[in-house]
Amino acid sequence: MATLQIAANSNSLTRPAATAPAAISPVRMWMAVVGSTLGAFMAVLNIQIVNASLADIQGAIGAGSDDGGWISTSYLIAEIVVIPLSGWLTRVFSLRNYLLVNAILFLIFSVACAFAANLQQMIVLRVIQGFAGGVLIPMAFTIIITLLPKARQPIGLALFALSATFAPAIGPTIGGYLTENWGWEYIFYVNLVPGALMIGLLFASLDRAPMNLKLLAKGDWPGIVTMAIGLAALQTVLEEGNKEDWFGSDFILRLTVIAAVSLTLFIVIELKTAHPLLNLRLLVRRNFSFGIVANFLLGIALYGSVFVLPIYLTRIQGYNSEQIGMVLAWTGIPQLLLIPLVPRLMKRFDLRLLIVIGFALFAVSNFMNVHMTGDYAGDQLFWPNIVRAIGQALVFTPLSAIATSGIEPENAGSASSLFNMMRNLGGAVGIASLQTFLSKREQFHSNILTNSVSVFEEATRDRIARLTAYFMSHGVSDQAHAGHKAVVAIALKIRKQANIMAFSDTFFLLGVALVVALLASLLLSKPGQLSGGGAH
Repeated sequence: MATLQIAANSNSLTRPAATAPAAISPVRMWMAVVGSTLGAFMAVLNIQIVNASLADIQGAIGAGSDDGGWISTSYLIAEIVVIPLSGWLTRVFSLRNYLLVNAILFLIFSVACAFAANLQQMIVLRVIQGFAGGVLIPMAFTIIITLLPKARQPIGLALFALSATFAPAIGPTIGGYLTENWGWEYIFYVNLVPGALMIGLLFASLDRAPMNLKLLAKGDWPGIVTMAIGLAALQTVLEEGNKEDWFGSDFILRLTVIAAVSLTLFIVIELKTAHPLLNLRLLVRRNFSFGIVANFLLGIALYGSVFVLPIYLTRIQGYNSEQIGMVLAWTGIPQLLLIPLVPRLMKRFDLRLLIVIGFALFAVSNFMNVHMTGDYAGDQLFWPNIVRAIGQALVFTPLSAIATSGIEPENAGSASSLFNMMRNLGGAVGIASLQTFLSKREQFHSNILTNSVSVFEEATRDRIARLTAYFMSHGVSDQAHAGHKAVVAIALKIRKQANIMAFSDTFFLLGVALVVALLASLLLSKPGQLSGGGAH
């Protein structure tokens, strides 16, 4: 039985993967695909499932609201750093060893997170969990585009889409339910059963192969070091920038310089070295480059919308974690039903048409939320979430197929790493940008509304008088105190309205980002046809 090997660049590996589909039995082939995509699903799920329960975790381990964000940030930094390393490390340790060890470590440290006693322990455990989980994402993608026959790759990519788009949507639902009914610890325990199934499938389907530890000495270490430093610094800037007032902070300024210098050096090294960690020359290929751009913008909207909606529902509507999860469930459940149908659509329609329709629907779902009011809650979000779910289901699988069409097996590792890293990086950029945009727009609208509410206006004086009378009739005996409460009530009303208008602006911005992604997808060229009318 031929062993599947995955490469990061064309100069460092022969092409055993090219014959793998003919050599491995169909049952074991699909076991490997299902097992690896299940791992990718859990790795992505653990980003959003923790965010939904962050307040409860912070309280349990004694973390402040400012420092508690590192519970998520530490995982994301580790994940985004390890994704580009996975192709090379697979050749060092073999696919079977690398995947199985990291799958086991992911489960072990998932459970360990539930026993963290303080913030420091939680951060360390989440870093290790992130390193292990980050491996599972590109490896699933690489297995699909190297192990499956081309005619079956749309089915595999549809399975992978469940991790890329369904997992972020359903994460808050699962996290909110478990936290409210069982306790925050169960958001980590929930990995055990699917994790055991994942390990069993991978153990039974992947062939043993010798390790090639000599590659460690020949590794692109300058590239690895500059990439790791640059991505870690950039991710920290994005996560902490808004809280630290961006470049008003020396800490953020220094990290930005470090990120810029390190990533510039990384690009230069990768283009000049004979055996690069990542084959960046793939970016000159038309479909891959425009696919990367569209995927980056998809990451902004995908993770950005999951970030914005819970904040809106908490801040404006007072929803708890479980109620938020029920609202967001309607961005996940339809995808579970639609994504399996996408491979059939890919055989009947031009992939570019599906991508354009998907991005258009995703953009429309955001534009539907630009006229929000104080009564805009779960019921009003139902149809926008349904439209968003349909759009997400249509986009990812065709986009993945068209972006990777023509990618040689020896370049599969680089393509997988770049494609998945850019989506995660887009999510980080999106969340950081939306945090800043939301706060700036709230200040903007608050200033305008405050200026329009003057005590010289008859309507304002009448409103203060009526509120003063209300408070005096409800237990406030001092008229001056009642008048003060009336002014405070009006100020709170103004702030709430300013927040609602800022959220409307934020959804508009997300819609614009998706329109740009749609324009990028229009520049994709039509790939060669699969047997049966597919993508490759």
